[in-house]
Amino acid sequence: MQSKRRFAAACAAIALAAATTATVAVTAQADPAEPETADPVTWSLDGLTAEQAADLLARGFDVAHQDPDGGVLVVGDGTVADDLRDLGFDPEFHDTVYKDLAPAAAQDGTYYGGYRTVDSYEADLEKIAADHPDLTRLYDIGDSWLKTQGQGGHDIWAVCVTAVTEGDCERSPDSAKPRFTLIAQIHAREIATGEVAWRWIEKLVNGYGTDEAVTDLMDTTEMWIVPVANPDGVDVVASGGDNPILQRKNVNDSNGTCGGSGHGIDLNRNSTFAWGDDSTYPCGQTYQGPAAGSEPETRALEQWLGSIHPDQRGEGLDAPAPDDARDVFISLHSYGEYIIIPWGHTDRTAPNDAATRSLGQAMSDSNGYLVGTASETVGYGASGTTDDFTYGEFGIASYTFEIGGRFGTCGGFFPAYRCVDDRLWPENEGALMTAAEAAAAPYGG
Repeated sequence: MQSKRRFAAACAAIALAAATTATVAVTAQADPAEPETADPVTWSLDGLTAEQAADLLARGFDVAHQDPDGGVLVVGDGTVADDLRDLGFDPEFHDTVYKDLAPAAAQDGTYYGGYRTVDSYEADLEKIAADHPDLTRLYDIGDSWLKTQGQGGHDIWAVCVTAVTEGDCERSPDSAKPRFTLIAQIHAREIATGEVAWRWIEKLVNGYGTDEAVTDLMDTTEMWIVPVANPDGVDVVASGGDNPILQRKNVNDSNGTCGGSGHGIDLNRNSTFAWGDDSTYPCGQTYQGPAAGSEPETRALEQWLGSIHPDQRGEGLDAPAPDDARDVFISLHSYGEYIIIPWGHTDRTAPNDAATRSLGQAMSDSNGYLVGTASETVGYGASGTTDDFTYGEFGIASYTFEIGGRFGTCGGFFPAYRCVDDRLWPENEGALMTAAEAAAAPYGG
């Protein structure tokens, strides 16, 4: 895994444009009462209908958060606030995007106070696999969009962590051990998710033989982790340094060139299960792409997931997975402090709803997050999502974690790096253990 930080010219130009319009001195943030409107901040809108919120997305506004009660958060500078006023809304300042950085916190291979670059994640994965051959197996599961274009890019890496015995960590659905699967940074700007995934890997490897609960888990269960599912997008984010770029999607601009961080495909709207009810506007943050599974990152994830999980659910939305179905899947996102369960693309109740909620609540006992469907938590549905895919195709007990709060130093897309160890990892460590320990029988069978 050698260095691949060779951006395509178009990608570099987009990142530069975004940095130009989103430059901020993080050591001298504006008074929250009077934000510097040239800086990206979060604006709050109250009392919107679902149709109004959907219209904002369709118009290309960066709608970062919605509540079932009609509260909406929109990211942008002062011109975005003016555009919202022109549409008849009354945006109010909610929070800064960038947080204060600890002095001299950054090291080589990091940005924004300590967050790892993609190259650093790759090097760390390679090292942990080399140092612990009895506990890990490392797999290249596919290519990023830029790599498929011959423009640099990255491989996408998954690591299997367990006490390896013969037949373990093979890319076969017929494994002796049940599996817990975790992916992070499918949305590139949700930077804390990759760090939480990495701390999960470290907990497992470092705890084997010393921590009784970890040792029991590693002896009985395989943990599969993709810490960076959207590496090209993360490269764009990290290119901003202490002012990370708000890139959410991958960097495929073949469907339209957009200003700032608007280009690309939302990989969490591009899955092949229940695709097609999200944004068709190429510059929209939830742009679903021209076809289901159009993106190489989506195909890599789906082919990998299909290679390690058995198909345990029948056809049709109302066909349940059997009570004795195995395996658990979590996709880490930010923010909002939610544990989201299927379905996301419809208000119909998923057939394993009660058992899925029960395990979700057990995880919530550790992190305190609200458990519910997308409409019950974030207030809107989403098609073509990864967790609907894993539940819909394989019957896996599937969840999305929205980690971190809506405001403050440890909230938003870019929490201060110290928040990972001070808050975000501690509050989710137990929840991930609960999920992994349930992999043999998540529905209670």
